[in-house]
Amino acid sequence: MTDSSTLHAAFAARIGAVLDALEREGALPPHTPRDGVAVEPPRDASHGDLATNAAMVLAKAAATQPRVLAERIVEHLAADPDVIEAGIAGPGFINMRLSDAVWRRELSAIAALGPGYGRSAMGEGRRVNVEYVSANPTGPMHMGHCRGAVVGDALAGLLEFAGHRVTREYYVNDAGGQVDTLARSAHLRYREALGEDVGAIPEGLYPGDYLVPVGEALAAEHGDRYAAASEAEWLVLFKTRAVAAMMDRIRADLALLGIRHDVFASEAELQAAGKPAEAEAWLRARDLVYDGVLEAPKGKAPPEDWEPVSLPLFRSTRFGDDQDRPIRKSDGSWTYFGADLAYHFQKAESADALIDIWGADHAGTVKRIKAAVAALTQGAGRAVPFDVKLVQMVRLLRAGEPVKMSKRSGSFVTLADVVEEVGRDVVRFTMLTRKPDAQMDFDFAKVVEASKDNPVFYVQYAHARIHSTLRKAGVAPSDVHLDRLGAPELALVREAAQFPRVVEGAAGAREPHRIAFYLFDLAAAFHSFWNAGNDDPRLRIIQLDDADLTGARLFLAVQIGQVIRNGLAILGVEAVEEM
Repeated sequence: MTDSSTLHAAFAARIGAVLDALEREGALPPHTPRDGVAVEPPRDASHGDLATNAAMVLAKAAATQPRVLAERIVEHLAADPDVIEAGIAGPGFINMRLSDAVWRRELSAIAALGPGYGRSAMGEGRRVNVEYVSANPTGPMHMGHCRGAVVGDALAGLLEFAGHRVTREYYVNDAGGQVDTLARSAHLRYREALGEDVGAIPEGLYPGDYLVPVGEALAAEHGDRYAAASEAEWLVLFKTRAVAAMMDRIRADLALLGIRHDVFASEAELQAAGKPAEAEAWLRARDLVYDGVLEAPKGKAPPEDWEPVSLPLFRSTRFGDDQDRPIRKSDGSWTYFGADLAYHFQKAESADALIDIWGADHAGTVKRIKAAVAALTQGAGRAVPFDVKLVQMVRLLRAGEPVKMSKRSGSFVTLADVVEEVGRDVVRFTMLTRKPDAQMDFDFAKVVEASKDNPVFYVQYAHARIHSTLRKAGVAPSDVHLDRLGAPELALVREAAQFPRVVEGAAGAREPHRIAFYLFDLAAAFHSFWNAGNDDPRLRIIQLDDADLTGARLFLAVQIGQVIRNGLAILGVEAVEEM
C-alpha cells in the first residue's frame, strides 16, 4: 500500500486502470493476478521517465506474446495527456515519457505534503521490534558499538516513516560471568576509595577509570563493611549497583547520538521469571528439545578433559542449522543460546516481525537463533519474520593513521569522545555512508572536511545553500509561474520525485543506508544545478530582472530542501541552515 498522491504510485494506479480496461475488453482474463507488475524508472534515463513490465508479466495469462499485449497497453496510454510518448522496448517492456506538467505537479505535491512527503502506509501498522546496541553493561559505549547503534536507530526511524509501529529494544546482558567480573572490578575500586593501595589492576578485571565513581559511591554508602568480607556477601549487591551505573552511563552516551530505546529487557530478570524453562517445556512438548550427547569437536582429537555428556538439545537442524544446539550446560545453567532463545520468544509475543542488529563477530550464531525463532513462532501458529543485520567494525584513523586507544577507558576509544570532537550529525551520517556489512574507516580529519568527498558536508551544505539563497533573494518563493521552469529545473524535480519509492525500497530491504546514498545524489543534483548558473548567468536561481522566474526557482529550491530535511530526519540528522 502506498500513498497515491506521489508520482510513482499514481502512475502505478494508471497502469492498473489500463489493465482493468483490458479485462473489460477481453484482452485479459478477469481478475488476472498482477503481483509481479512494476512501474519504476528505467535503468537508462534516456529511455524515458517510467517503465512497466506489465506486458511481460501478464502475457501468459492473456495467452499472447508480450509485445502484442504491450501494443494494447500503449494504445490506452496514448489517450493519457500526461504520457507524451509510450514505446515498446526489447521483448515487451513499455517506456513512458511524461509531460512537464507532471513534474510541476509533483513539485506542488512536495510543498503540500511537506514533512509528510515520502511517507508510506506500506507497513500497514505492523509491529516491528528492532533490537540494537545491546552492549554488555560492563563499561561506557565505544566506537565498536557506534555503527550498530546508528544503523538500528536509523532503521527504526525508516520503518516508522514507512508506516510500521516500531519498538526500539535494548537487551541488557546482566547475567553470566562478565557481570560477575564487573562486580569484582567495582569491589577493587571500592577498596581503593577506602584508601587501600590496590596497585595495578589484576589481569581479568576491567581496568578503566570509569569504575572509580562506582567504587566511591559504594564506599560512601557502605563504609568498610565489605572491604574484607567474603565475595558471597557482596557479589550480588555490587553486581546490581555496577550494572545500574553502567546502564546510566550507556544511556547518557546513546543520548549524545540522539538514540533512545523504548524497552530495556534484562537477561537476569528473564531468567528469574523462568522464561527459559517455559520455552524449554514448550519445545519439549513438541519434540523440539531432546536429551542427547554432543559430538566431539571436529577436525582434531578431542581435548583430554572432554567427555560425552547428555544435555538438552534443541532440534536446530530441522530449521536449517548445521547441528542441534544445547540450551543448558552440564551444570544445569543456561547456555547463551538457551537464554537468547527464550528472549526472542518473549519479543515475538508482542511483535509481527523481529529485527536484530548484531556485530559481524556474531555471524556464527545467526543460523541457530533464526532456527529457534522459526520453531517457536511457527509452532505457536503465528510465524514471525526474523531478520539479522550484521554490522562490521569501524577502524578509527586520524589523517590516515590509526588512533591510539584511550587510557581512561581501559582499551578503547569512547563514543562520547568521538561525538564531542566531530559532532553527533557527522557521526550518524558517516556511519550510514557504506553498507553495514562493509568495512568502514572513520578518519577524524576527513569527516569534518568541507569538500564533495565528505558526504556529510555535501548534503548539509546543499540544504544550507538553499537557505542562504532564500535569505539573499529579496523575492518570495512562488508556485504561480512554475510554467517558467524548463528542462534543467525539471531534471532536479525528477531526482526529488524518487524519494517516496526510495523510502519504500529501503524499508522493504531494511537498509537505511539507501536514504543516505539517495540524499548524496539529490545534493549532487542540486549543486550541479547551482554550478550551472556560474557558467550561464541565465540559469542562476536569482534573476534580478525577472521576479516571476526567481520566485519559481526559489519554490523549486525550497522543495528540494524539504526532501533533504525529510531524508535527514529519517536518519536522525539535523538539516542545518548555516555552515
